[in-house]
Amino acid sequence: MKKSAVHPGDVKTEVRHHKPKHLAEKLERFVGMGMGAVAAVLLVGLLFAFMQTGNGTPPWMQ
Repeated sequence: MKKSAVHPGDVKTEVRHHKPKHLAEKLERFVGMGMGAVAAVLLVGLLFAFMQTGNGTPPWMQ
């Protein structure tokens, strides 16, 4: 029987370095989070307005 030339301790794992991201790729994440934050603020403002007026139509539109 022939012995293996490679021992388990000799195997080195390949280290993969991440490719550096461009500025646009970094900002894509913040654009999505910003849009979510704006939507949340608008929703809170809409709910606050409904609770203050008691109905969906503001007084200046009636």
